[in-house]
Amino acid sequence: ERLVWVVDLESTPIESIKDSWIKVINTWDGAFDYVANDGPDFVFSTTWSAPKKRLVRITSFLDVATGADASAWINLIPEMPEPLESAVAVGEEFIVVEHMKDVKSVVAIHRLADGSHVRNIDLPIGTVVGLGGKRSQSEVFIKLVSFLEPGIIYRLGDVATSGALEVVKGTELAADVDLTSFETHQHFFESKDGTKIPIFVMHRKDLSLDGSNPAILYGYGGFNISVTPSFSVSRLLWCQHFRGVFAIANIRGGGEYGLDWHNGGRLTNKQNCFTDFQYAAKFLVSKGYTAANHLAIQGGSNGGLLVCACANQTPNLFRAVVSQVGVLDILRFHKFTIGHAWTSDFGDPEKPEDFEVALAYSPLHNIKAPPEDGMWQYPSILMLTADHDDRVVPLHSLKVIAELQYTAGSSKGQQNPLLIKVDTKAGHGAGKPTSKVIDETAHIFAFVADATGAKWC
Repeated sequence: ERLVWVVDLESTPIESIKDSWIKVINTWDGAFDYVANDGPDFVFSTTWSAPKKRLVRITSFLDVATGADASAWINLIPEMPEPLESAVAVGEEFIVVEHMKDVKSVVAIHRLADGSHVRNIDLPIGTVVGLGGKRSQSEVFIKLVSFLEPGIIYRLGDVATSGALEVVKGTELAADVDLTSFETHQHFFESKDGTKIPIFVMHRKDLSLDGSNPAILYGYGGFNISVTPSFSVSRLLWCQHFRGVFAIANIRGGGEYGLDWHNGGRLTNKQNCFTDFQYAAKFLVSKGYTAANHLAIQGGSNGGLLVCACANQTPNLFRAVVSQVGVLDILRFHKFTIGHAWTSDFGDPEKPEDFEVALAYSPLHNIKAPPEDGMWQYPSILMLTADHDDRVVPLHSLKVIAELQYTAGSSKGQQNPLLIKVDTKAGHGAGKPTSKVIDETAHIFAFVADATGAKWC
């Protein structure tokens, strides 16, 4: 949620700005993003009474009584089944709008005056990561990425006409990388409660779907964050040289279908994230992409919580687990650095009702000793953290690996390794130098390959 305050910089002396704000939207009832204005008439995208966002015109915006009256706002583009991701005003008459339909970007041109749809812009399947235009010009620029597109910028010369897109710039890869030898598919599977969950699967075109392939299943599922198609050299390496499958499950808790999707995987609904992910693993096996003894799961931060909770709940579904900088103590996370901000998804453990929910899935508090008869054991586990991670402090991973090695490792039924790698002079991940990224990726692939039986080719 955001507040919206306005000040006229042309007529307000700089020393008076602090006391001159017009507090038009001054309650935490929705997110607001500025799109355009003509004088006092403003256009915003907002989640106010629209979990998937809508575009509204607020007339006489600088009049607090009028601007704050939501009943007087004009719906330019009402909330749609597909979440609204971004909007930019182009020229004097048009708005270019991006929606996300089944985790893929759809871009359309609308009229600024009344929001009426003009036409869609025909784009390849992928994710729009940049949408640029100006009121003073009629052209629009669109940057798109996907699993097999490292980045391409398109230009539409005049939004008022139906001209074709032209390529302004594309990212070139080394000559020996043949992207046409890979393919990506999107499937939908049913979770335990019947909810349809999307999943992307990437692999070589010549792969046999006989259950013998090593596979990595990635997930996040939290904080209204969407995991959309993006390009990764390391994923291509996994698919090409290990003949592996790489899959991303767009489980609940993310933002792929708006706030309702987020709410379906947080607080008392957090278990849905883990269940969705477990059913994603079952789907990959049922379709012949892999088998349980060849399947690794991977996640970072909130995704580290995801994979560790799944390792506790259904250890026989996976052969390997890679948890990167995971949030793993869900009873005390709020006591360290920025952890208190995560109560939006995990609840407040100081409240008895939230404590009981967290206790049921907190990775640290649900570790068990495998039976000595070999009925089950933990998958091979690699935890990664860093000594200077001040977002998810390393104590999360350190406490869990200590408990795993003590409780599970002391059982004769636990034969798979339980490991941790602590990086030095590093943090949560952002800004990590290329040398460290390569080193970490090499460790992960070596670990996963050893566990799943993948061979370099």
